Amino acid sequence: MRSLHTDSLAALHAYLKTQQAVLLLFGAPDCGVCHSIKPRLKQLLETEYPKMQLCYIDCAEQGEIAAAHRVFTLPVVELYFHGQPFERFIKVFSMAEVREAIARPYQLLD
Repeated sequence: MRSLHTDSLAALHAYLKTQQAVLLLFGAPDCGVCHSIKPRLKQLLETEYPKMQLCYIDCAEQGEIAAAHRVFTLPVVELYFHGQPFERFIKVFSMAEVREAIARPYQLLD
């Protein structure tokens, strides 16, 4: 999993535009649910969606990025395809919902 270490919102958006598919996981060190779903998301992408990048944003360290993405509760998962936001999951969601949201646009990747 790639952990994005930047305080620059511009750098994050530039990264999103250079990748075909990105899953952003917003979490924090004291978020138990975030730590629980992180390995499950990583496994999902490695086994079913290897072209998709997984980036973890630590909201405790990168508050400006979290605020710009309107992250006020954790966890938050955002899906991006070709730099464009596609889907967002907040606080209560299942892995099946994430899998289904990725499946259709992922089929269109090169």
